[in-house]
Amino acid sequence: MVLTDAQNKIVAKATKKDVNGWHYLTVQGDPYEIGFQHGYLLTDEFRDAIRVYTHMTLELYGMDYSFFVEQAVKMHKDKIPEEYLEEMQGMADGFTANGFETSVDDIIGWNDWMELTGYWWPQVAANYSNNPPQGPRGSHCSGFVATGSATKDGKPVIAHESFDDFWSGQYFNVCEEIHPTNGHAFKMQTVPGYLDSMTDFYVTDAGLGITETTIAGFVGYDVNGIPEFIRARKATQYANNIDQWVKLVNEGNNGGYANIWLLCNINTGEIARYEQGLKHQELLESTDGFYYGCNACHNPRIRNLECVDNGYNDTRQQTGARRARFEELLPEVSGTIDDGVAKKILADKYDPYLGYQCASSRNICAHYDVDPQYYADDPHGVWNVPFFPGGSCDGKCADATDIQNLNMWGIFGRADGEPFDAKDFMKQHPEWNWQKGYLYDRPSQPWTLFD
Repeated sequence: MVLTDAQNKIVAKATKKDVNGWHYLTVQGDPYEIGFQHGYLLTDEFRDAIRVYTHMTLELYGMDYSFFVEQAVKMHKDKIPEEYLEEMQGMADGFTANGFETSVDDIIGWNDWMELTGYWWPQVAANYSNNPPQGPRGSHCSGFVATGSATKDGKPVIAHESFDDFWSGQYFNVCEEIHPTNGHAFKMQTVPGYLDSMTDFYVTDAGLGITETTIAGFVGYDVNGIPEFIRARKATQYANNIDQWVKLVNEGNNGGYANIWLLCNINTGEIARYEQGLKHQELLESTDGFYYGCNACHNPRIRNLECVDNGYNDTRQQTGARRARFEELLPEVSGTIDDGVAKKILADKYDPYLGYQCASSRNICAHYDVDPQYYADDPHGVWNVPFFPGGSCDGKCADATDIQNLNMWGIFGRADGEPFDAKDFMKQHPEWNWQKGYLYDRPSQPWTLFD
């Protein structure tokens, strides 16, 4: 389609650069303009993501992708603020203008997919399935935040890496800087067509760094609440400090995408860990030391009352193993943590259960795809099958100077830089051939500064 003069003026305000496996976008303007710029510049990537997710949703859940879109619209459309509906309409119009017809309802369903499949579906699946899931699939992410005596310069450092099925994580390669008409400018890792980060790594011009790891085994969902992708985006765009961010992300909390949030404020030197269940929450704040996330919830009420097996003390499970490693590693490097050390922590492949360096599912930089899972004892962990094509998908970090300049570092692919060859993997493990055509290579890439 040929753009109108008005649409050309909107797109001219944005930029896109492809670098080291990433799509680096800068967008600006009112909500509709921001959405249109994002959609128009990422149409090809979004089209392919929908193709893959449509196939994989049926394979994994036995339900059509369109089923979850319909449920998302029915449950959440009337709970989305007008500002974000306008931005999502802009995305839909941007995709459509570039040749992939999309509606605002499609965008709502896409943004809600992770929450609905992982948190709502386990609550209702018994109505459709003889074998309903008990909680979210797998466990996502390693992360930490440090400040004061723990860091090299005494100022905050924040770092994170996403874990996911590789077919899904192959789309976590957008770094987007947003300059909205209202609220704070911010930069985030995100996915084509997403309103928020979802992988959850943000830096904002309020001086905040924000990340999270999900709470493993979490069970609970309030259909009358506001979806997490709206709450996280609003908090990031409008919060001036950590306490405001926590307040905003908890308004309308529905238990969706329940997280262990890690935050820092470079203006005060503060760091925080906010564990957000549906019924229980805990906020810890400090100006010295570190907090980490490994999907194992620390708060005993959330862990025992709102979760099935969390793996908290079990080093055979990847939650307990990473918790043991963080407890050992962070004190060892305390006083030296900067961007360089953060990158090494995210790349760590020490296996606490085996007691030596070994690529496995139990690493901070998880390698499920090479793990025969001899030692797994997690009845709820659908990832705990031999040679599962998932684990570390990326790495991100930022120190106080980065955040001050609205910069961040990112590596696409595993945080340790090791490549993944899909064809070779399926040749070695033909049980996964059903993902052929949907699972892509991720070659080794360098760390990239997004400035």
